[in-house]
Amino acid sequence: MTDTQPLKERIGFIGAGQMALALAKGFLQAGLITADQLSASDPSDAMRNRFVEQTQATTYSDNLEVVKNSDILILAVKPQYLSAVLAELKPGITPKHLTISIAAGISLPTYEESLGTEQRIIRVMPNTPCQIGAGACAFARGGSATADDAALAKTMLSTVGIAFEVPESQLDAITGLSGSGPAYIYQIIEALSDGGVLVGLSRDVATSLAAQTVYGAAKMVLETGQHPGQLKDAVTSPGGTTINGLKALEEGHLRATLINAVRAATERSRELSK
Repeated sequence: MTDTQPLKERIGFIGAGQMALALAKGFLQAGLITADQLSASDPSDAMRNRFVEQTQATTYSDNLEVVKNSDILILAVKPQYLSAVLAELKPGITPKHLTISIAAGISLPTYEESLGTEQRIIRVMPNTPCQIGAGACAFARGGSATADDAALAKTMLSTVGIAFEVPESQLDAITGLSGSGPAYIYQIIEALSDGGVLVGLSRDVATSLAAQTVYGAAKMVLETGQHPGQLKDAVTSPGGTTINGLKALEEGHLRATLINAVRAATERSRELSK
């Protein structure tokens, strides 16, 4: 996460679910906005009440009330509901609004057709670790979104992790890597924990050690700037334990399996986008 300067703009969420709440809390905790700059709408009383309890923001059952009281709109609705929501929002959205969507698999041309190319639109691919401030996000500009809009989006997303601007054509690859990636890592952690149990550790100790090892290794890559191969070599002694473990990973085709997982998820994302 990066240091941020407070925004003057008001931020409104269309949809007050888990990801909306995670982003809103990130904005507040980073000092990007205050609660009186934040609002959200949702058809669910329970969702609205939870949003208020955790953010002290204003909520509405009417989406257009959020549009009227916001400068930045974040569309956090499920993809199957987006078409109806866009039709509802269209009369209220103007070029003064920056519209950011986190709906999966909906292309920028869809927003441009629904809202008009004169609107400022940004499409974001977040991932679930945004909920704990450790997200890996990417975004693409559409409509009349400017470089300043992109910088603003990056600032906002950086409060809940890291963010990169990419061409929209790369968002399916982002989905395959960081969007779906947490599930790959959960499976790796589970497998390492199983290995620990196999060699005599208790389940709770094995899982904690596995998760902390993944966390620590990732932190080393991010904070040292060294290539993962260099860091691997630094803990691999000739004839030692690590090289024998690595040999077993190579025999199990771990690298190829992970590469293929990213490719398979990317291809599926492309199919869904069509």
